[in-house]
Amino acid sequence: MIPLFHGGPARGAIMGGERGVGYDLPVSGMSCAACAVRLEKVLNRLPGVEARVNFATEKARVSAAPDGAAAADILAAIRKAGFDVAPQVLELGISGMSCAACAARIEKVVNRLPGVEGSVNFASETAQVRYTPGLADSAAIVAAINKAGFTATPIAGRDREAEHARKAAEFRAELRLFWISALLSLPFLVQMFGMFGAGFQGSAHHDEWLPRWLQCLLATPVQFWIGRRFYRGAWSSLRGGGANMDVLVALGTSVAYFFSLAVVLLDRHELHVYFEASASIITLVLLGKLLEARARARTSAAVEALLRLQPPMAWIERDGQLVELPVAQVVAGMVFVLRPGDSVPVDGEVLSGESSADEAMLTGESVPVAKLAGDSVFAATVNGNGVLRCRATGVGAETLLAGIVRLVEQAQGGKPAVQRLADRIAAIFVPVVVGIALATFAGWWWFGGELAPALVNSVAVLVIACPCALGLATPTAVMVGTGQGAGAGILVRNAEALELAEKIRTLVVDKTGTLTEGRPAVLDVRTAAGVDHDHMLVLAASLEQASHHPLARAVVELARAAGLAPAQAEAVTAVGGKGVSGRVGNQDVLVGSPDFLAERGVPLPADVLDPLLAAALTPVGVAADGKALGALGIADPLRATSKAAVQRLQAMGVRVVMLTGDHPAAAARIAAEAGITEFRAQVLPGDKAAAVEALRGKGLVGMVGDGINDAPALAAADVSFAIGAGSDVAIEAADLTLVRNDLGSVADAISLSRATLGKIRQNLFFAFIYNILGIPAAALGLLNPVIAGAAMAMSSVSVVSNSLLLKRWRSGKN
Repeated sequence: MIPLFHGGPARGAIMGGERGVGYDLPVSGMSCAACAVRLEKVLNRLPGVEARVNFATEKARVSAAPDGAAAADILAAIRKAGFDVAPQVLELGISGMSCAACAARIEKVVNRLPGVEGSVNFASETAQVRYTPGLADSAAIVAAINKAGFTATPIAGRDREAEHARKAAEFRAELRLFWISALLSLPFLVQMFGMFGAGFQGSAHHDEWLPRWLQCLLATPVQFWIGRRFYRGAWSSLRGGGANMDVLVALGTSVAYFFSLAVVLLDRHELHVYFEASASIITLVLLGKLLEARARARTSAAVEALLRLQPPMAWIERDGQLVELPVAQVVAGMVFVLRPGDSVPVDGEVLSGESSADEAMLTGESVPVAKLAGDSVFAATVNGNGVLRCRATGVGAETLLAGIVRLVEQAQGGKPAVQRLADRIAAIFVPVVVGIALATFAGWWWFGGELAPALVNSVAVLVIACPCALGLATPTAVMVGTGQGAGAGILVRNAEALELAEKIRTLVVDKTGTLTEGRPAVLDVRTAAGVDHDHMLVLAASLEQASHHPLARAVVELARAAGLAPAQAEAVTAVGGKGVSGRVGNQDVLVGSPDFLAERGVPLPADVLDPLLAAALTPVGVAADGKALGALGIADPLRATSKAAVQRLQAMGVRVVMLTGDHPAAAARIAAEAGITEFRAQVLPGDKAAAVEALRGKGLVGMVGDGINDAPALAAADVSFAIGAGSDVAIEAADLTLVRNDLGSVADAISLSRATLGKIRQNLFFAFIYNILGIPAAALGLLNPVIAGAAMAMSSVSVVSNSLLLKRWRSGKN
């Protein structure tokens, strides 16, 4: 017998006199103890590795010598053997970041850990970390971030209200400090007007109407009390082996302050003092940070607005009485009642009553949706004038609202490719700027022979440089864009999809359920000579009743409407995209396309098939015991919005191609109605992915679908869209989910992508051009430190404000 736990005792991580590394890896994909034996052999072949694999616990305990195989090699060996160590995702809230360099440093710290890959969003103060259990855990990741001088807190289960209260309190505290700083710096402003006229770098003592002891008294609390946040941030950054914006501000203001202090203490009246520069810079940077924080809070307003729509209480039916319960206590299966005007507390199914619901907050559709028994209602939507009695089906994290929020936050935490250059620059930005400042100081002192100009210009270089604008350029636009999309019923899975959607040049559209209503009906029934109409219908419905295909449902509904009861079918076998075979009673029955029947030697008679094709109906043939019985003509009406959506897409420069497994005649009818000139008919589900691949060549290819059989094609496309009413499999495979059953949402998504990428490019251009022009100007002595500090403070504010202009975007416009 093969033992469940194979292998000798693990060496306690002491190998060859040196301490090795031990891992406990959860392994998936093992089906029996033999798998454990095979995996163990594979791992033990690696240099310096000793492993034992436990099939019962599905874990591999691996010890690696210091000079043995690396963690990545061990994982690669496991996967090559046909098993896997599934990564987990940890979402963290990060506090203590002052600029994009901080985000870059956290990413560097996190990515150094074995089996860990992290992405930090400076704008939303969050991190998304993928890690391999056994190589790392959440505690180690949090500890590494905290050691770098920041505070990381897992987002799962966070109290949003408490978080908002904390941020509001922090903002008020910072605002108080700003007003105190502004009050202390105010006397310097009047003095500076005269100094600008005389030249900021002059040494004329008569320009200073404030006594120097008073200037020192005013500037000292600004420098060391109000400005302590910059010293704390700089120390944490340097201790962690990096440098951020706090280093620049602390260094620049400290140089100005301590030089001025030395001038006062040494009583050097011929030299100018720069207390006004140090105090004004700190005050202006604080103002910039406050404006930036307020603007950044607005970038996530769409998500917060969605969350506020869910009511805190629900009316629950209990023992014949209505009891008001907190929404957090509602569980699936409870019966709740909606009165006129009530917000829906949780997702549910209507048991009784008639009303309508305003679902605009989830779908962007302003027309109320009728609600009858059997219909679904969604949390945060608003009930109309009727009373509805509903059963809870989705509560807490399982509601559509919670899913939308999760998707939006996931997308907001991602980074499109356009941000990578900015991230690389932000990572080295501060050391480069410090180098430029030192070169400026040395150059002015060497060639000018005076200390004051050298000092002033090097301080100006330090305080005008701003990595924040680089770090905020992309994430703020993504946050606003995805929030606007959520309000219009467009859910973006990741930032990369939002970036790529603007580049779509060909859009592949599935017919059934995407262009059409997805509710086909039998419009004509043709039987062969001598065949009983009802008997044929019963045979067809008996085979189709187990299928979820829209055409199958249409056949079953027709039989039931005629009062015919389908019989029990046996040995039912479905052939994807073609038909189904099985046994009903003592008859072998075939139901499917004309080609499906012909392949099995039962062609449909021309007098049955031709009239259906002439009417552009989809023919579904029926045969029993090798004899053709007849065919049903099915039609699926075009959605009312599809033609306008296709025209809009074409006006945006997008080529629209329809794919369908339907008969060419029926496909041509729908294509003509929708205004589509290119279509591919009789494409089997397995061939849709290949059809998508074949359309590549002139720009990116997008795919829109709603069914399970669309999932491979969605995965093959560069950008994929799932209609919200579609299957879970299609939605899972798609990059963007459209809550509304409207092809116009695809045009909205492309329009939103173009608007968002336009803002990102504007932001990055401004951030780069600001630093490219500002730093040399400061180095050449064209800017004094106070103006430089004001420019730095406003640079990040302007980037965020520009991103907020995306709130003007509206669905339905190109």
